[in-house]
This record gives sequence, structure tokens and C-alpha cells, in this order.
Amino acid sequence: METAPKKHIQNYVFGALLILLFFLAARLFAPFFSVLLWSILLYIILSPLYGRIAKKLDKSKLKGRILQSVWASIFALGTMLLILIPLSFMVFQFFKQIVELIRYIQDIFYTKPGIVHEIFESIAGFISDISADQIHISADEIQQRVLQFLSSGLRGAMLFSSNLAKNISSFLINMIMMFFCLYFFYVDGYTLEVLLKHTIPIRKEYMETLSSKFSETTRSLFMGYIAVAIIQGVAAGVIFTIFEIKGALVFATLVFICSFIPMIGSSVIWWPIGIFLMLNGEIAHGVVFILVSMVFISSIDTFLRPIFLQDRIKLHPLVIFFAIMGGVGAFGLNGLILGPMIVILFLTVLDMFLTEHKIEEG
Repeated sequence: METAPKKHIQNYVFGALLILLFFLAARLFAPFFSVLLWSILLYIILSPLYGRIAKKLDKSKLKGRILQSVWASIFALGTMLLILIPLSFMVFQFFKQIVELIRYIQDIFYTKPGIVHEIFESIAGFISDISADQIHISADEIQQRVLQFLSSGLRGAMLFSSNLAKNISSFLINMIMMFFCLYFFYVDGYTLEVLLKHTIPIRKEYMETLSSKFSETTRSLFMGYIAVAIIQGVAAGVIFTIFEIKGALVFATLVFICSFIPMIGSSVIWWPIGIFLMLNGEIAHGVVFILVSMVFISSIDTFLRPIFLQDRIKLHPLVIFFAIMGGVGAFGLNGLILGPMIVILFLTVLDMFLTEHKIEEG
């Protein structure tokens, strides 16, 4: 019979070994974190549609298993093409347009110096007014800094595009890995989910709650925030192209980013463009542009977001905004999902802890 001290030592050694192996396993999977995260996101979003097809297949027969693999391949490949084709076009056009836009703005400085100086005089006056005359900056200083910013931006865009071209092979490898991840998620998603639940030492009902909350939050975040931002970006791109705005895709990308900002949203992009058109002498053009943008860009956020969310994420928009910004700062692009997800799961676990604590007290 084992003595109590010996048993305690064995438990400590086993616990230390488990922690060590966990960190080693995490280290092995760390390089593929982004691929796994976005594969899981896409799987969670598309799995209900795939499930409707898969449940009609008789997997006990060879034909059913073959058809399941075929449908999993179709969904995985279709998802990849849905990402790759638009993304390839957008990346190429984005850097082409950003270079053209910067050069266009630089030309305006030299071809229309009167209008430019008047705008910067207004900005200098505005800064002086809101700072109670504590900040003094001339229109010439603002113009000089803007020109320096444009020059550095042009160099940065050139450098980034060349680095992107060098890393194209790495991107394609990640896409291939994502294809295989999606394929096996579709084929063995339920088995992998059960396996993951068994590896986490949490009470079964709590694990089910966390799993359900994770899936629900992922879908809600994507549909309520990312999908709405994408729709706004696409609508902005179409409108900016119709109105022949220079750098339409660049401004559409900024609309996508700004759509995450509460209250202000995409209007921070299209309002200045409309005002610029009017200052440039195209008053009717600018007014129509602002009205069209108000109706077909900003209204998307007003009407679609509540429909997609349906009170499933019970967090204030300001908390979501800071969670997204903090997530992007900490995890890069992955933070769009990870930031709000961490906050929501933290609140869920906290609620479980408080519930458990009340049960123990009772």
C-alpha cells in the first residue's frame, strides 16, 4: 500500500509532466495557430449547411462514406476559392490604387495650391480653437507634414508590396493547409470535438456550455461584425467606383476597418470625400455622393447588424470595439475574432464560477 507522502509526490510529478507536455504540444501547434483559427471559424459558419447534406448520407455504407468525402472536398475547395479569387484581385488592385492615390494627392498640392492652402488654413484654425489657442500650427507646417507622410506612405506601399510578393509561397502553403484542415473538420468534426472535450478537465455540463457559447459567439461575431463590415466595404467599393473616386478600393478598405468603430463608423470616410468633391467645384456630385453613401453604406450597419446579432452577444458595442482593437494589437488579424471571444468566454466562465459558488454556499 502506497504511503500518503509517496502518493503526493507521484501526483506532483504527474502534474508537472502534464504541464510540460501541454506546453510542448502548444509549441508544436503554435506556427499553425492562424490556419487552425480561421479554419475553425469557417467550419463553424459553414457546418450547418454541410450538415444538412451529410445527414442524408448513409455513412454505414461505402457509397455514403465516399459521398461524404466528396462533399467535404467540394466544401473545402469552394471555401478556398471563395477566399483566394477575390483576395488575389483585391491585393493587386489595392497596392496599385494606393500608389495612384498618393500620386494623385501629391499632384493636387501642386496643381491646386489655393484650395489646398485654404483647407489647411481651416484645419489650423480649428486646431487653435479646440485647444483654446494652446496649440499653434500654421497651414504651411501642416502641408509640409502631409507631404512627408505621403512620401513615406508611397515608399512603405512599394516596400510592402515587394515583401508580399516574396511571401506568396508561404501564403499558398497556408491555404493548402487550411484546405486539409477544413476537409478533416467536415469529415471528422464531431469526433474531433468530442476528443477535445475529453482532454479538458471540466465538468461535462460546463464544457457543453462553453462549447455552445464558443460556436454561437463565433457565428454571431462573424455575421454581426465581420460580415457587416465586408458588406459595407463592398457597397462602398461599388459606390466609389460609380462616382469615379480615385483609390476606390483603398477607401472601401478603410470603410471596412472603420465600420468597427461605434457611432462614427464608415461615415468618417465618405463624409470627407463628399466634402472634398464639393470643395473641388463638384457641388451636385458631392451632395448626391453623400446621400447615396448615407443610404447604401451607413444604413447597412443600422439595419443588418441587429438582424444578424439578434441580442445573442449581450455586450455593449464600446466593449466589443475595445476588445477588437485590443485583440488586433495583441494577435494581429486574428484579434478580430480572438479579442471579443476572450472577453465573452471570460464572462461566461466567471458566470459559471459565481453559479458554482452560490451552489456551494447553499
